[in-house]
Amino acid sequence: MHEWALAEAVIAAVTEIAEREKFVKVLEVELRVGELQQIDEEIIKFALAQLKTGKLKKTRFVIIIIKAQLKCKVCGNQWVFNKKEVNQEIAEAIHFIPEIAHSYIKCPNCASPDFEIVEGRGMYIGNVRGVR
Repeated sequence: MHEWALAEAVIAAVTEIAEREKFVKVLEVELRVGELQQIDEEIIKFALAQLKTGKLKKTRFVIIIIKAQLKCKVCGNQWVFNKKEVNQEIAEAIHFIPEIAHSYIKCPNCASPDFEIVEGRGMYIGNVRGVR
């Protein structure tokens, strides 16, 4: 599953950060997840809970969903993506390959599919709090 692979990557990255920062334990990790990634929060929380060990055993993971902001390259219109605008099959395709959004989403102002994703894509570790 997509979420399990992401959870494994998060655990590996946070473990590396904990080592570099000389944390004896990690208290909290903030994960910033772009809306276009369409992560199933329950699955990733479960995966993180199952995978955390050692310094991360008691870590609290906070997931912050970043709304997708799109900007048309043709007319300059900027808008917030509304996932209700696409059906479940398209949403699933965007979940696995966010770049495919250009095939299904169009500017609400001029109907161009040529837009940039300003915000709301990918998954990032925003903050790691630990004890030295």
